[in-house]
Amino acid sequence: MNDVKLAVLGGEGTGKSALIVRFLTKRFIGEYASNFESIYNKHLCLDGKQLTLEIYDPCSQPQRGKFSLTSELHWADGFVIVYDISDRSSFAFAKALIYRIREPQTSHCKRTVESAVLLVGNKQDLCHVREVGWEEGQKLALDNRCQFCELSAAEQSLEVEMMFIRIIKDILTNCKLKEKRRPSGSKSVAKLINNVFGKRRKSV
Repeated sequence: MNDVKLAVLGGEGTGKSALIVRFLTKRFIGEYASNFESIYNKHLCLDGKQLTLEIYDPCSQPQRGKFSLTSELHWADGFVIVYDISDRSSFAFAKALIYRIREPQTSHCKRTVESAVLLVGNKQDLCHVREVGWEEGQKLALDNRCQFCELSAAEQSLEVEMMFIRIIKDILTNCKLKEKRRPSGSKSVAKLINNVFGKRRKSV
């Protein structure tokens, strides 16, 4: 069984948790305040293969000041970067996250293949108060070798599911091109996740 580790990142209030919950349960939660980090687990079958998907949902990330993705870069196979199309500051933060992920490889986090990244403009249902154009999101994604889509976690359950399937397929494609560098043994993996993140796990 293949393990796929996906981190969903973005500024506060962009709908990260709403997207995850919509994908896992097909339900929409409009107000979702979380002060703790979580890893959601889901078993799924994709193209005839059984997968164990782990989705990292951080607590609210400050959009100002310095931030480090060192732990996430070590752990995740791919990233979903979320911004709110009605909030330009969230787009600027998404851009900073992508730049951090796409920084030249450093000695502490070497990868033979670039991580799969999908940029998501959420809250498309608020297009009447849009502050970030579709073309801006598309250009940011193209310039940084990312996938891109706009959608609404509130109104588009199928599109949310397709978005997650899309990034999972990208991750699996990358896995075929490289030899995964993981700590050996299940205890080492568990230790890495628990020590680096210290998150509450949830099975769906």
